[in-house]
Amino acid sequence: MADFLKIDRDGPIVTLTMNQPETRNPLTGNSAVPEFVAACEAISADMSVRAVIVTGAGSAFCAGGNVKDMQKYAADGVTPISIRDEYRRGIQRLPLALYYLEVPTIAAVNGAAIGAGCDLACMCDIRIASEHAKFAESFIKVGIVPGDGGAWLLPRAIGRSKAAELSFTGEMLDAQRALECGLVSRVVPADELLGEARKIAEKIAANPGPTLRLTKRLLREGEHLHLDSLLELSAGYQALAHKTPHHTEAVMAFIEKRPPRFGEV
Repeated sequence: MADFLKIDRDGPIVTLTMNQPETRNPLTGNSAVPEFVAACEAISADMSVRAVIVTGAGSAFCAGGNVKDMQKYAADGVTPISIRDEYRRGIQRLPLALYYLEVPTIAAVNGAAIGAGCDLACMCDIRIASEHAKFAESFIKVGIVPGDGGAWLLPRAIGRSKAAELSFTGEMLDAQRALECGLVSRVVPADELLGEARKIAEKIAANPGPTLRLTKRLLREGEHLHLDSLLELSAGYQALAHKTPHHTEAVMAFIEKRPPRFGEV
């Protein structure tokens, strides 16, 4: 089986391209999940990486689960317990790896993001879309629930009411409607998508890597902590940030009225 992810590195920016365009980049029935998990582990361990772009090859971003592969669940001897275990050991490893990846992530949604593909985009910190992008939380259309964490991810991206509407109807959103409901932050012409994602990644990567990671972790923790707990965590992270050479360089650059040189520290 061919590799699912194409991994490109350009300085502090890593691009992960789902690369099975002939089947619209599905996340099941292939090696997608272990490859994503391995890539996230390697990126988190490499402190020189400061931004990650996730996109798809071909006309689709990600078709989600392989529906043909789901026929196996109707076979004799396949029990609910075994299916539950397959989800826990399979697709559910993806949101734990990508959503909690230490480095800021940008989903560059080039085409259809369906079911788990829509949820994959929601696992990223920033989402931008090609004019050709389409989104659907379409599990209900094939008689299943979001088994990949979509019921947790989507409401946090667009609010509970809109998430419920999309989950209960399975309705498809085009790029403009996705922009209107906040699912994406911008829509760009198809031929400018990766260039725009790259510009955002470069703006992120121009900042201190360790502090980027601390900032992302605070944003993630802030989704479920009480304010007093988050303030306590922020104080601890701030103590770490103040003692980095990047902070010292930023302060000196401000005093000396020059751009900071983070690449030298």
